Amino acid sequence: MMTLACEVDDHASAMAAQHLATGGKRLRARLALAACEAMGGAARHGVAFGAAVELLHNATLVHDDIQDGDTLRRGAPTLWAAHGTAQAINAGDFLLMLPYLAVAEVPGHLQGGLCRALAHHAIRTVRGQIAELDLLPSERLAWADYIDAIAGKTGALIGLPVCGAALVSGASWPYAHRLSVAFERLGVLFQLQDDVLDLYGDKGRDQVGCDLYEGKISALVVAHLERRPEDRAPLLALLRKPRAETNPNDVHATIEAFRRSGALDDVLARIAALMHETRTCPVLCEEPALHRLALDLASLAVAPIQHLIQPPSGKRLGDHE
Repeated sequence: MMTLACEVDDHASAMAAQHLATGGKRLRARLALAACEAMGGAARHGVAFGAAVELLHNATLVHDDIQDGDTLRRGAPTLWAAHGTAQAINAGDFLLMLPYLAVAEVPGHLQGGLCRALAHHAIRTVRGQIAELDLLPSERLAWADYIDAIAGKTGALIGLPVCGAALVSGASWPYAHRLSVAFERLGVLFQLQDDVLDLYGDKGRDQVGCDLYEGKISALVVAHLERRPEDRAPLLALLRKPRAETNPNDVHATIEAFRRSGALDDVLARIAALMHETRTCPVLCEEPALHRLALDLASLAVAPIQHLIQPPSGKRLGDHE
């Protein structure tokens, strides 16, 4: 299996290994393996493709940390904080190339489809990131604009492991794509949860409310402005302030305002709707083992914010029907 082992003085490998050593759930790699098992694909091919997806995901994280100005990830210094911006960009580019070496570990007749899947979903991820960064400058603050951005930025890399697993298992490209789209909706669910957790939980970052300090248009911002359009000017002014000039008291006041306006409840309601969509998705119902995997993944997504969720029925949002 392809490794990062190179010469001792290979700075690129050392930086990549340093970033990967910070850990993480390895969610996408595990999803590729589990989806292969669910669809009857060869486990060894799932391992290779899972590694490819995980390397691609981590490349985007290295670049995200630079764009967001985050100095910590998973409790450790980010690459740009440790090695400077230029070298961190190089390390991210290095990680972007490694997935194709991982795909070289699968039989030749599968490589073309898997490379196509990697490229297709990577392009969607970058387009989603660009769209997200454009939300504030363009003041596109509607739900449709926000969902379109995160479906690419976050959803594409949740759909990718399933697309590859389906191809490894002998599925056609159209069918593999349909399955991946269903899982991309779970990516939207994960991002909504992440937005909530940033303000009302613990993401393991250096401070609460990083999205507000970084000037991000999150689901809470969109929901709040839908309910309180009169807050548009002051809220956008807060988001446009440089991070170093942002007053923590203003951030905490905004977090409470989102709760009082009902924005938090609106985002939680959208999360509940996505849970229901996963339970009833027609293409997933055609693949019972994969459907169970999707339900487990949805439950995992809402677990960090379960303390905020109190459905009238008394059932947790993650409970299977």
